[in-house]
Amino acid sequence: MKRILTIWAALGAIYVALEVVFRGHSHPAMLIVGGLCGVLVGAINQTSRFYNAPVIVQAVIGAVIVLAVEFAAGCVLNLWLGLGVWDYSNQPGNVLGQICPAFGLLWFLIMPLAIWAEDTARWLIWAYDRAVYGKSGKPPDIKPYSLKSVYGDFLRGR
Repeated sequence: MKRILTIWAALGAIYVALEVVFRGHSHPAMLIVGGLCGVLVGAINQTSRFYNAPVIVQAVIGAVIVLAVEFAAGCVLNLWLGLGVWDYSNQPGNVLGQICPAFGLLWFLIMPLAIWAEDTARWLIWAYDRAVYGKSGKPPDIKPYSLKSVYGDFLRGR
């Protein structure tokens, strides 16, 4: 559980940082939402059924996961609590102003980065545990693929 929370926090922080870089601001709730998306997307690769699935298939599933989390979080944060964290109501095809096709496509395109980031974070955390605490557990002992190779597989449909 500690490892999952560490991955959640690390990926949530990365998400907030990226949002600040590209949007100029973020909201503290996005640490939770971004981390949850990272953990759920990472679960794709931890499931034997999808472990060897083509990256493009994982990207589709990951984008759907992110859109579902974003929609649920938006309904709570924006519609119910009125925090105004985001509003896509001016985007074509939006659903209640919380999700839209353009951002769904964006999530699909950056999903290989998310998959690589989660795999790398997981590998580093398990490697740290092994080095510091001597735990053998069930860590991935093989270093994750490079980001370049993940996108290469994505573009080739592998």
